Amino acid sequence: MTDRRIVDAHHHVWDLAGRPQPWITGEALVPLARSFSARDLAPAARAAGVTATVVVQTVCVPDETPELLALADTDDLIAGVVGWTDLTAPGIADALAALREGPGGDRLVGIRHQVQEEPDPEWLLRPAVRRGLAAVAEAGLAYDLVVTSDRLAAATAAAAWVPGLTFVLDHLGKPPIAAGALEPWAADVRRLAALPNTVCKLSGMVTEATPGAWSTDTLAPYADTVLDAFGPGQLLFGSDWPVCTLQAGYGEIVRIADALTDGLSTAEKDKVFHDNAVGVYGLRPPARP
Repeated sequence: MTDRRIVDAHHHVWDLAGRPQPWITGEALVPLARSFSARDLAPAARAAGVTATVVVQTVCVPDETPELLALADTDDLIAGVVGWTDLTAPGIADALAALREGPGGDRLVGIRHQVQEEPDPEWLLRPAVRRGLAAVAEAGLAYDLVVTSDRLAAATAAAAWVPGLTFVLDHLGKPPIAAGALEPWAADVRRLAALPNTVCKLSGMVTEATPGAWSTDTLAPYADTVLDAFGPGQLLFGSDWPVCTLQAGYGEIVRIADALTDGLSTAEKDKVFHDNAVGVYGLRPPARP
């Protein structure tokens, strides 16, 4: 990488002593079955040139988001929080306002829900969810989409229904990289990208690949697809740390993203690695303790 400023628009932290992470199950995820803190992240992030980050929720419980906001209020790297609140609750507007009024509330930049875990593949199309998404838009926040590739059509319909809300597609919509397939994922991604209120995170690719049997060349067709579909003005770099550590270290993730965007100009790379995240999430400089 050059000496450019980098915003990591997607990472996580969790403390298993304070809250379980029910999604960490099975032998493959054993390395994640420990606590990961912002203090753990900072040295590797700064060494890679990262000047600010966005921390993203991991569990759909009310208490996690206030804790992340309080962390961001004092951390010298975290500039924004994508949190969680119940989209289907009648009082969602009040819940969002309460988060904004608490410690670090000015760091709330988006909302996310584990849509990929919902039994209903069209959960995003429910009337109550649509009302919740409208409330998120009214609050001036973005909405992160964590969906598997088979739910991209529903995500596209939801984004069309709420044109005033910016939808941020996490991890390219989880394409079937391990299977080596592009379709129908690529066609569905292009339909989502055609909407003016959508952007995509260049993140999470390594954990969709076959463990130990991937390279930058393996990931390139998927990165090229979103680069072509969204364009450099609608892509945001994200590490997906610490989940990425199942396959690659932090510095390697940054180097891979740099290689995958090698065909871009300096100005275009600045958008992907910094400017777009600042604009989409309305980031301010992190607090200094």
